[in-house]
Amino acid sequence: MSKKLVLFCDFDGTITEKDNIVAIMRQFAPPQWEALTQQILTQQISIREGVGKLFTLLPSSQRAEITDFIVKEATIRPGFAEFVRFCKEQDIELLITSGGIDFFVGPILAPFKLDVPIYCNGSDFSGDHIAITWPHSCDEHCTNDCGMCKTSIIRRYDPKKHFRVVIGDSITDLAGAKISDFVISRSLLTQKCEELNLPHRSFTTFYDVVEILQTLHAELEVETV
Repeated sequence: MSKKLVLFCDFDGTITEKDNIVAIMRQFAPPQWEALTQQILTQQISIREGVGKLFTLLPSSQRAEITDFIVKEATIRPGFAEFVRFCKEQDIELLITSGGIDFFVGPILAPFKLDVPIYCNGSDFSGDHIAITWPHSCDEHCTNDCGMCKTSIIRRYDPKKHFRVVIGDSITDLAGAKISDFVISRSLLTQKCEELNLPHRSFTTFYDVVEILQTLHAELEVETV
């Protein structure tokens, strides 16, 4: 029996061309956001701790202003709609696994009317400042304090039955990349894959991703004949 392709696709910096959390912080947060972001990227603090602290810098009263800004600011990477259509036509399971926040992930993706699972962090605007909630936190096998734990989701798919592919760009995708079968990467994630000798190919647009997936699909069929 052939293995089924399953894709775990990041959102910020992957589906969108830029990191939306960084864009929000650059526009609305006081200067200390930059030091916090650097601590996250260099793994001095966990993603959960860092992202949580970033959003406490922003007042809940600015929810509408922040949401309107980022929905207008976000640019979808070329070829995404075609990539989604390709997955559906080829019966490839697609999951959006995002370290982003529901209040902007949902509105940005809404025009695509996706019928795939979307995993991301939640938000609470009931207090004076924005609080992030963590509905998809780490399982017993992960001690990275991820916030939205991508490895926990990947582990739900048996590697004997699934060929697990991570699509991403940054440090938030690295733990998942280490346990997946293949990585489609860009930016910092490509650098990390090269350093760790992880099987990967780099991409710029989702047209590239479709081309890579066509090759993988053909190779998997050959291997299981």
